[in-house]
Amino acid sequence: MIERLENPAAAAEWSAAQRAAGRTLGFVPTMGALHAGHLSLVRRALEENDAACVSVFVNPLQFDEAQDFDHYPRDFARDVELLDGVGCSMVFTGTLAQFFPDELDADGRLLPQHYVEPGAAAAGLEGACRSGHFEGVATIVDRLFDVVQPTHAYFGQKDYQQALVVTDLARRRGGPKVRVCPIAREPHGLARSSRNERLPADVRERAAVIHRALVAADQLWGTGERDADALASRLSAVLATEPGFELEYAELRDPRAWGPEAPHGSLERAVALVAGRFGPVRLIDNLVLGDAS
Repeated sequence: MIERLENPAAAAEWSAAQRAAGRTLGFVPTMGALHAGHLSLVRRALEENDAACVSVFVNPLQFDEAQDFDHYPRDFARDVELLDGVGCSMVFTGTLAQFFPDELDADGRLLPQHYVEPGAAAAGLEGACRSGHFEGVATIVDRLFDVVQPTHAYFGQKDYQQALVVTDLARRRGGPKVRVCPIAREPHGLARSSRNERLPADVRERAAVIHRALVAADQLWGTGERDADALASRLSAVLATEPGFELEYAELRDPRAWGPEAPHGSLERAVALVAGRFGPVRLIDNLVLGDAS
């Protein structure tokens, strides 16, 4: 039976007891509305550690749109049931005030001095489109790491730039070890996301154009094409075939030399990244080109 805890103080006590018993601890931070992708992270954590725990917290610090925060799906009871079904050891939640006691202003907002710098990986793409997003991510993940102090932490590759940010954060902190796990996809290729639940069935099918575009760029890479502009053009061309998709970006980056601007010329390695909207629902996806895994 899973341990269900309602605040971070109780989670910290539970985690400390695990460490005191000499048990390794795998941790999966989430915002809830769990799906098969999240559960795959929990299974990986259980494979590699003695125990696994999950946080469920819709973090207001990382939302740049109040509407997106208000409409983000929440069902903690369902999340607990799903986690119990895969053998998760503990799940916890909390409020902003519980995570940051004595660090909020009179209006309940986190005081500026308590935000955590997200680092160079936050530049460009999501960092440019979503003001303050990665600062909010780094701040809550840093606090979650303080609470749990896990051996390993697990994140999905779907949020590629976020994975870079939290990996760098963990390095600066001296731990935990971060595992970035493959994207879980729906049968037609759409990356699994809690936001997918807000898409009507027909739009969900059309949203698979994002994956088709990424695959098209990967296929071009497979022919030997290495020019960044040519690869980006293929990506954009396929996305343009779906008139219902409002594109925000379709760009390439060198995953080992991240920068705010899209590269030009020949690339030795590349990740293709896409973001856009179907109506009010914002979707992101990516594919490391030439990566057979």
